[in-house]
Amino acid sequence: MYHLHGGPGLFKQWFLTAHQNRPFEGKTSFGMSVFNLGNAIMGSGILGLAYAMANTGILLFLFLLTAVAGLSCYSIHLLLKSSGVVGIRSYEQLGFRAFGITGKMAAGIAITLQNIGAMSSYLYIVKSEFPLVLQAFLKTDISSGEWYLNGNYLVVLVSLFVILPLALMKQLGYLGYTSGFSLSCMVFFLSVIYKKFQIPCPFEEFSHIFVFIITYFTECIKKGTVPQTAYTIPILAFAFVCHPEVLPIYTELRNPTQRKMQHISNISILIMYTMYFLAALFGYLTFYTNVEAELLHTYSRIDPYDTLILCVRLAVLTAVTLTVPIVLFPVRRAIQEMMFPNKTFNWIRHVAIAVILLTFINMLVIFAPNILGIFGIIGATSAPCLIFIFPAVFYIRIVPKDKEPMRSTPKIFAACFAGLGMLFMIMSLSFIIIDWTTGSSSALGGH
Repeated sequence: MYHLHGGPGLFKQWFLTAHQNRPFEGKTSFGMSVFNLGNAIMGSGILGLAYAMANTGILLFLFLLTAVAGLSCYSIHLLLKSSGVVGIRSYEQLGFRAFGITGKMAAGIAITLQNIGAMSSYLYIVKSEFPLVLQAFLKTDISSGEWYLNGNYLVVLVSLFVILPLALMKQLGYLGYTSGFSLSCMVFFLSVIYKKFQIPCPFEEFSHIFVFIITYFTECIKKGTVPQTAYTIPILAFAFVCHPEVLPIYTELRNPTQRKMQHISNISILIMYTMYFLAALFGYLTFYTNVEAELLHTYSRIDPYDTLILCVRLAVLTAVTLTVPIVLFPVRRAIQEMMFPNKTFNWIRHVAIAVILLTFINMLVIFAPNILGIFGIIGATSAPCLIFIFPAVFYIRIVPKDKEPMRSTPKIFAACFAGLGMLFMIMSLSFIIIDWTTGSSSALGGH
C-alpha cells in the first residue's frame, strides 16, 4: 500500500492528475456514430438543393456535389491524421499544439460562432414554420391569437422539453437513437418527393403561403446580381459541415482507430451525398425552373392543405430540432476548453453551459431575429476555417518535418487545400456583401 505524505490536499491533486491522464473509454457503436455524424452533416440546406440544381443543371450540380464530398472526406482525413500523430482528439487542443494559445482560441471561437449560428437558424425555422404547419393541420386562422400558434411560445417549449433534455446527456453517443430518427425523417422527406414526382408542370398555383429562411445566396440568384452558378458553389461548399463534431464522436467511439473513424466519416458523407442528390434531382425534375428556394413551398403552392406535404414539413421540423443537441455538444466542449481547460467533468457546469447557450439562442431568435444576418458573415468566415483552412494548417504544423518534409506531396496538397478554403471564404463574403449592397434583407440559415 502506498502512502502519500502531505495531507489530503496532495492526495486530491494526485487523484485529479491520475483521473485526467486515464484514457477515456468510448462506448458508442459504429452504427450510432454514423447516425450522429450524419445528423451533424444534415441541415435545412437540403431543402434548397433543388433550387441550386435548377441554376446549374444536373451534370454540373453532380460534379460540384461530388467534388465537395471528396474534399470533406479529405479534410476529415487531415484532422484524423493530425490527431493520430499527437494523440489528441480535440479540435481546440490540436490548435494549441499547432499554434499555441492563439490556435486554441481561434478553433474554439470558430466552433462556437459557427454552431451558435447554425442553432439560431434551426430554432428560427421552428419559430417561423411550426405555427404555419399547425395552422394548416388545424385549418384555423393564425390571427386568431391562440397561444399555440405563437412562434415565440412554440420555440421556447421545443427548446425546454425536447432540445434541453437531449443536450444534458453526458456523452454525445447517447444521441445515436434520436439521430437515427432524425435521419429517418429526412428519408421520409425524400420518399415524398419521389412520390410527388408526377405533378404536372407547369402548374396552376393554388395559394402562396409560408416564407422559409434558407440562405443569402438563393435570394441573390433570383436578382441576378452575380452569375447563378457562382452562388451555388458556396452553398454546396458548406453542405457537409460536420468537422467540429468529428473529434468528439471519435473520442466516444468504441475501440477507436483512425481507420475506423475515417470509414464512419466516409459512410456518413456518402449517405448524405446520396440523399442530397436524390432530393435535388426529384425536386428539380418535378418543377424545373418553377422550383423555389425552399422545395416544400413549391408543393404548397399546389395544395397548402395536402396532408402528406404537411406531414413531411413536420418531419423536416423534427429533423432540424433533433440536430440542435448534436451541434450544441462541440460548442459546450469549446467553451470548456477555453474557460475551464484543466477541470474534470462537472454536472453543474455541464448543465449550466447548456442552459445558458439555449437561453441566449432563444433570446436571439425571439427578440432579435435580424441578428441572423450577422451570422451570415460569421458562417462565411468560420465555416471555411473549420472545413478547409484549420485542418490543413494544423496538419502542416503538427506532422513532423522529418516524417513529411514541407515539400512532400501530402503537405503540398494540404497547403493547396488551405488556399482553396481562403478562396471559398472570399467568394462567400463577397456574395453576402453584394447581397447587402443591393438591399436584400434575407439571412443565412443552417448548413
